[in-house]
Amino acid sequence: MYSKIALFSILIGVLAIPMLVPDVFGHGLGGDMAPALSFGDMEVTVSTQLDPADITVGDVKSANMQVRFFDTKTDQTLEKVTYRIEVWRSGDLLARNLFYDVDGVLDIEIRPIENCSELQLWKCTDYFGSEHVSAPGALYAEGSQRPVIKGPIFDKGGLYNIKVDIEGATSPKTSVATVLSYDTFVSVAQDQLFTIQTADAEEIPAVVKTYYDEVKNFQYNPSDKSIYFEMPFDWDPSYVDLVQVVHEEVRVPKTFTPYAEGKQFVGYVNGVEVSGRALLNDPYSSEDTNIVHFLITKNELQRINNILGPENHDNDLMTLKLVPQSEISKHTVERYLVDTTNFEQVPTNVVVQWDGRYGAGDEIPFEITFFDENRNLIKDVRYAYQLFDPNDKVLSTNKGGDPNNPGIVAIEGLDIQNIMIPKQGTYRLDIRLYGTGMNYDETYAGITSIPLEIGPSLPKDSMKEPILPTRPAVPEWVKNNAGWWASGDIDDNSFVQGLQFLIKEGIMTIPPTSQGEVTGTNEIPAWIKNN
Repeated sequence: MYSKIALFSILIGVLAIPMLVPDVFGHGLGGDMAPALSFGDMEVTVSTQLDPADITVGDVKSANMQVRFFDTKTDQTLEKVTYRIEVWRSGDLLARNLFYDVDGVLDIEIRPIENCSELQLWKCTDYFGSEHVSAPGALYAEGSQRPVIKGPIFDKGGLYNIKVDIEGATSPKTSVATVLSYDTFVSVAQDQLFTIQTADAEEIPAVVKTYYDEVKNFQYNPSDKSIYFEMPFDWDPSYVDLVQVVHEEVRVPKTFTPYAEGKQFVGYVNGVEVSGRALLNDPYSSEDTNIVHFLITKNELQRINNILGPENHDNDLMTLKLVPQSEISKHTVERYLVDTTNFEQVPTNVVVQWDGRYGAGDEIPFEITFFDENRNLIKDVRYAYQLFDPNDKVLSTNKGGDPNNPGIVAIEGLDIQNIMIPKQGTYRLDIRLYGTGMNYDETYAGITSIPLEIGPSLPKDSMKEPILPTRPAVPEWVKNNAGWWASGDIDDNSFVQGLQFLIKEGIMTIPPTSQGEVTGTNEIPAWIKNN
């Protein structure tokens, strides 16, 4: 076996990351980088970053939005840039204005306002700041005073599209030959409160924290203890290609037995079971609440589209379903990380867990979790791993899917990696945390080695509880009929036709009954209308 220093030397060499990361683009927590475009002999792009990075509606009265224009080959920021910036949400334009920045790093203060009554939301938006003399109409930072956008921005949760056009660079009087246009996306969270009605008429509070769009039609099914909800989504492949991740959180008290700590979950999007990495259970962040994350990446969205076929491309709805499974017993190993220079401890611990029923010959789903010194999850982690067999032979290496942007991204500090283990024995999982965020902040960076004792594979027939079929949703026209009937706009016969349809389609089940006595009238009682 190698010494500690020798092991870390091998780890540093194999899982190395360049000091300068070229051609970087991708989504981070509260930030995004667009694909680069050619500009002279450069490959240039823009990044958009929020501060604070994780915004929840109502928690902040102002936020900083930083836009940077730079050459990905050299990481050099371009100077004297004229930006045209637009902010969109759900197809609605919220803001559009020109801005100028001397050093190419533009900071704009965003001040959310609520209850805009204008049909065109941008009409509620105001702009404040000094106009630059060399770039007419463009606001710029004068001294410590940032330009300000005050409007219906970040007042609702969802995915915000920050469109950036570069109209001039190097000199405010020099326009680019062709305007360089970029799309970046940032997510803002919103808590939506719901109630779970159990079969025993108990009411359990539940929260859906949405980072994409407002959710609706929240349902709890007592038969399989599942939670279901919907939200608007454009499944057109051209739009899916732009979306880096759809993030939704389901929060349920641990005292509610089906969602107690230790439970496992299966998730579905539009009826398709999502992969392990797309559904992450966080029992750590709250003492009282289980937090289950739907993290549906672009690749996962594309996979779902491929399974459902072209008929899903015109769908304007995303349906999400969370089904609790049985409790399992896990193996757990925890180690601290050390830096790659002096091998001194850094403020990072990594925990690796796996289901004890998995073993030799299985592709084991290893849960990898990163904590800081206060036992909080480290967000927006970028890491890599290598698996060694008992003879120190490398069996598996994963540094992420983008060679120009190294690292597996764990947005919430949680991740699941499926790794094949060929036989029983003692293995070693080497993990390197490159940094956090799109800029690879090295505060928590370090390396460690995790010993894994792998035993035999055990039967897994009962791993997934059966999912009972759910009845189809009640069609909107039936709901409309019921409303019109209750208000007296249509007669009883029209309402009865809706009931007959529900029975025929199996949405409403009528148990066998004996023939009752016929009364003198067949009118529907008024109390049913009140219900």
